[in-house]
Amino acid sequence: MHGGPRIHGALEPARRDAPGHALSPLLVARRRLTLIAILASCASYGPGRVRVGQSAEEVAQAMGEPTGRYTLAGGAVRLEYARGPYGLHTYMIDLDAAGRVTGWAQVLDDAHFAQIAPGQSRDDVLPRLGHPSDTRYIGWQKLVVWAYRYDTPMCQWFQVSFDTHWSVADVSYGPDPRCEAGDRKEHARLTRGMAPR
Repeated sequence: MHGGPRIHGALEPARRDAPGHALSPLLVARRRLTLIAILASCASYGPGRVRVGQSAEEVAQAMGEPTGRYTLAGGAVRLEYARGPYGLHTYMIDLDAAGRVTGWAQVLDDAHFAQIAPGQSRDDVLPRLGHPSDTRYIGWQKLVVWAYRYDTPMCQWFQVSFDTHWSVADVSYGPDPRCEAGDRKEHARLTRGMAPR
């Protein structure tokens, strides 16, 4: 059968990257390995495989390198896994003094945001919320604003404003500019070609 497609395995015909040219087995293998790597990285987005009692090495195998590391009371350690800047989650995994997991939490939510208050320091905020999705400087007020994207249907982010001494001056919710830009594009798409009345 010279005219029919070649079969890879028993399930699908060879895909063609140009008319008359089947993908080489090496290219097919590379694409499969890439897909496996992508799926593996997606599986490590959250700590679903992390269990109480596991070692720090087992956490690193499941989650990769942390984006932050914070010392807690009694020699305990908190590992930060921020999934930003466009990710909506930050996971904190707590280890005891012996380096074993005692628990974990996703901290970008209203309950954790409520723990941040004026007067706290940057060193109080980082172990609670981790690194921000976005940082801005407001020159006339001399404030640094950290913004945290999170999972909400309201297209907003949580903001923590710091004064020049890295003390929390204010906390607030505000519109996420990423969503506003998307809204503007959608509005332009819908109104394209419509004449004003």
